[in-house]
Amino acid sequence: MNHTRSEHADTALAELLQIMARLRNPDGGCPWDLEQDFSSIAPYTLEEAYEVAEAIQRNDATDLCDELGDLLFQVVFHAQMAKERGWFDFADVLAAINGKLVRRHPHVFGGEKIADAEAQTEAWEQHKIRERAEKGAATDSALDGVPLALPALVRAQKIQRRAARVGFDWDDIQGVVAKLDEELVELKQALAAQESAERVQEELGDLVFSAVNLARFLDADAETLLRNASHKFESRFRLVENLLQQEKRELRDCTLDELEGYWQTAKQDIG
Repeated sequence: MNHTRSEHADTALAELLQIMARLRNPDGGCPWDLEQDFSSIAPYTLEEAYEVAEAIQRNDATDLCDELGDLLFQVVFHAQMAKERGWFDFADVLAAINGKLVRRHPHVFGGEKIADAEAQTEAWEQHKIRERAEKGAATDSALDGVPLALPALVRAQKIQRRAARVGFDWDDIQGVVAKLDEELVELKQALAAQESAERVQEELGDLVFSAVNLARFLDADAETLLRNASHKFESRFRLVENLLQQEKRELRDCTLDELEGYWQTAKQDIG
């Protein structure tokens, strides 16, 4: 049965590659697909990755299957454009990731031993450093190789993890919280002194960066935390709107105290 499923996957993948090639064929292909390049498709690639994450958060298996297909199509799209330029094709993409996974898991495919997941994470980073050096990439800093295109929260947390791995970290969580308090004080001082907008924004950025560092120290993902907080706010806000609609009232017509009352009701109902 496993053999049959494997054959089915091979057939389906071959069909997907054929569909992509036809879409990009100047003779009868899709005008929109033909106009695209790596830069124009990149935003869609990111969007599909986020939609996968959203399906996971909703624990929706049906949508997850669908969204993973959309994300795979993005990979196939990029590979097709690269093939047209003579750079590489989808088979090269597969070969690259297969080789990388084997290289970075010598405890599975070789004779090395790894104590636990934390040790594997450290070993993975060391493999990446060696691979960058072999490619001639800069390795002067522990922060080399952190992609600039990452979402800001993700990149901040990744930078902080890199710094922590070489010893640039707080001894305990009290130091992290104290730093967060310090950044909040500096923001308040900048606001009280009516400093320039640029200065206030700089202090606010420092505060956000420190909050991300606290998330890292708690072994939490800052992006997920903010996504969850946004979802919670949205749920409560929609309930406030519904409560007001039931009373035939508008948000803009309520006082701040009245809105706070509705908000507290929403918190009690939703949590």
